[in-house]
Amino acid sequence: MNFEDLKITRQFINALDDAGISMPTDIQQKAIPPIRSGQDVIGIAQTGTGKTAAYLLPLLLQLKYAQGDTPRCLILVPTKELVIQVVKHTQMFAKYTDLRCIGVYGGIGPKAQIESIAQGVDIVVATPGRFLEIYSRGGVGVKKLKHLVLDEADRMMDMGFMPQLRDLFEVIPSKRQNLLFSATFPHRVEGLSEEFLLWPTRVEVTPESTPVETVDQCYYKAPNFKTKLNLLIHLLQDTERLFRVIIFAHTKTYAESIGRYLARLDLGEVRVIHSNKGQNSRINAMEDFGEGGVRILVSTDVSSRGIDIPEVSHVINFSVPRDYLDYVHRIGRTGRAFRAGEAITFVDHTEVYHLSRIEEIIQMKVPEIPFPEEVEVEESGKGEKQDQAREIDKQKRRADPDYKGAFHEKKKKTGRKHVSKKSSSTRSKKRR
Repeated sequence: MNFEDLKITRQFINALDDAGISMPTDIQQKAIPPIRSGQDVIGIAQTGTGKTAAYLLPLLLQLKYAQGDTPRCLILVPTKELVIQVVKHTQMFAKYTDLRCIGVYGGIGPKAQIESIAQGVDIVVATPGRFLEIYSRGGVGVKKLKHLVLDEADRMMDMGFMPQLRDLFEVIPSKRQNLLFSATFPHRVEGLSEEFLLWPTRVEVTPESTPVETVDQCYYKAPNFKTKLNLLIHLLQDTERLFRVIIFAHTKTYAESIGRYLARLDLGEVRVIHSNKGQNSRINAMEDFGEGGVRILVSTDVSSRGIDIPEVSHVINFSVPRDYLDYVHRIGRTGRAFRAGEAITFVDHTEVYHLSRIEEIIQMKVPEIPFPEEVEVEESGKGEKQDQAREIDKQKRRADPDYKGAFHEKKKKTGRKHVSKKSSSTRSKKRR
């Protein structure tokens, strides 16, 4: 099947040709027809397989041309990075039309965004909070909205956007087309979606939470932070194979520490992005990374779904994500558009449990790679040992609610020894 078979008109096919896209992906083949016909759709597909085009192309076909001053289509996404990414795709596909698209997000003042909307717009791509803020200021009309898209729908709800979405559903027209797209869609989230979907068509081209087949996955066991750093540096020495790398860290502190450490070495340009970084800093870092000026991008999970760069050779999970579905999104930053990619995960003994849960979700075993002999294994510091012990305790309590914890067990053993000594002393006195 080609785009002509899907009844995509010439101006959009020309734009696709300019972008080097010649054939529709599976999700596009299955999603475009029902969306064109006006149905509500839940779309589930692996990240990097063309979900954005799967909803954008049929929506652009329905919108046809610029009309009026207020938006007819609203696309909601969870992060600023995704706003920028979707706007970029929309402008790319609509380049031979006069359709107008504006992105609105937090981190900057709303005044300029309100002024842009006032000049006329057909499609607004927004984070929920900023869109509601602009609406409350009278900066955007909603009466002509005919299409609503929730992109990365699972994350939208998981991140606590449901109250904002409910507020939004109260003010936008009830007669509209609703589309939900994501790489993962847990049953509990699907239950929430029943609030605003009307007889949806479910389009699923791969089993839920399945990683992209073009991504080779593996993991190394490393006991602590310092050893993981040593392993990371060892791997990054191979500049030919690991030419564009995203490193995911569990916390902002970890991300900053890794970034500072790598920046002192001669391993190529390094940038760090997380929620505390300024908006321009994050955008510039991703643009430089995409253009090849930056070799290494260190990120937290906040950006795992906002990075759409085809030439990422490797994703390195410095730590195993605690939200297991984030693993699918992290490794989906490589192997995009059916290119080959590799995902490497560093696992300490507290993270073995989390990796096993991830393997259950993705329904496959991630192979272990032997730890390189030439990489130095460091001793864990006292603080790190205590943190790891607490994490192991949590895991044991999860498995056994009656488990009292390592401290309790230690105290119990000490008590036994004390009783034993006392009994021995009593027996001795009796003998005397």
